[in-house]
Amino acid sequence: MKYLSSIIFGFLWMGLSAQTPQETLSLSLEEAIALGLENNYSSIRSEKEVEKALKQKWEIISQGLPQITGDVDYQNFLKQPVTIIPGEIAGGEPGTFVPVRFGTKQNLNGTATWNQLIFDGSYIVGVQSARTLLQISKNAKVKTDLEVRKAVINAYGNVLMAEESVAILQNNLENVEKNLSDTQKIYENGLAEEEDVEQLKITRLGIENNLNRSVRMLDIAYQVLNMALGIPVEKPVTLTEDLDNLAVQFIDLQVLEKSIPVEENIDVRIAANTAEAANIYVRLEKAKALPTLNGFLNYGVAGYSDDFTFFDEEQEYFGQSILGLSLNIPIFSSGMRSSRTKQKELEYEQAMLDLEETKNQVRLEIESAKSNYRYSLENYQAQQENLQLAERIENKNQIKFFEGLASSFELSEAQRQLYAAQQSLLEAMLEVINAKVELENILDTTHYSED
Repeated sequence: MKYLSSIIFGFLWMGLSAQTPQETLSLSLEEAIALGLENNYSSIRSEKEVEKALKQKWEIISQGLPQITGDVDYQNFLKQPVTIIPGEIAGGEPGTFVPVRFGTKQNLNGTATWNQLIFDGSYIVGVQSARTLLQISKNAKVKTDLEVRKAVINAYGNVLMAEESVAILQNNLENVEKNLSDTQKIYENGLAEEEDVEQLKITRLGIENNLNRSVRMLDIAYQVLNMALGIPVEKPVTLTEDLDNLAVQFIDLQVLEKSIPVEENIDVRIAANTAEAANIYVRLEKAKALPTLNGFLNYGVAGYSDDFTFFDEEQEYFGQSILGLSLNIPIFSSGMRSSRTKQKELEYEQAMLDLEETKNQVRLEIESAKSNYRYSLENYQAQQENLQLAERIENKNQIKFFEGLASSFELSEAQRQLYAAQQSLLEAMLEVINAKVELENILDTTHYSED
């Protein structure tokens, strides 16, 4: 009984532990970016690629360093082969043959070999390519980090926008419900038409639907943010920023005057890496026409016995050693090497065309991103003014409506105009943030490195 009670208590404790709410993670935008760069799945994968490139670099270099191998061979002839020799050799009659067995029943051979690459044009090109290989991985990591930063900021802004949207809709719903209650009383006293009440009910229903949708979208926005941060989607997160203040922080007219050499753009650097890699393949194919020279030195011992006595002190071993060189000279390949080289040269020319196209594309993207950022700033200012006008119009129509000077339809139109202006301002705030991030990504030089 005591044992059963312990089991029940254990299960109850496990259930209570599972129901314990998770600790809420409070994040500013900078903290969210730092967390995303550390935990985002794409960022982690790109970091692994850099580590792999470092290992591949050493793999290439080590191919030209000394290589030592060891071999041990043990043979036990369960039935030794028989060789037939002329009988007269063994003192027999001429024309007869005598079966004999040569060697011992058991043999043990051990050999250690030192191989050294002395000259190989392909190896020289390979060592030169190791730096390019590593730089390709590093630039890919930079590109990934920029995309992760952009994704985190976009997701962070979307959450703030969804929260603001829910708050605004809740406030609008309270105002409409108050108007509906007042209008209902006026209608009951015979001072308003039933259409006025019905029109406000339609407005309330529309707000309720939008509010329900916004609440669901807010949950999804948080899950998208968690994915960008690389944390479980169910992890509770609280954001410490405010959308309006964040939009103001992202207003920076100086960034519109910023310019960089197009060669420092990350997409151009990646295209340049690709072209350099293509050029290396050309040199590699040409290097295959050069001779290769390898040297080797080995030392081995061999032991022989009819019984397994190889670990006995009396066992005798016989040593041997060889020093040698191996020269391989490509002479004729029926045009195969020439064809391969030409293919790689054409690929290099294509890569150079891609590089030139990327440079022009980036120049266009820079101007387009600046134009979009300018527009986002202008639109943000315009939407602020639009909201102020819409609020005044809605307020005037509300006063006129209750004074009997405006119809419910006019009030409804003014309210819809106000709600649209509220949403447009939220979108304009988010667009300022996203447009500046896009421009910063194109102009980014903080990760530029040739190491």
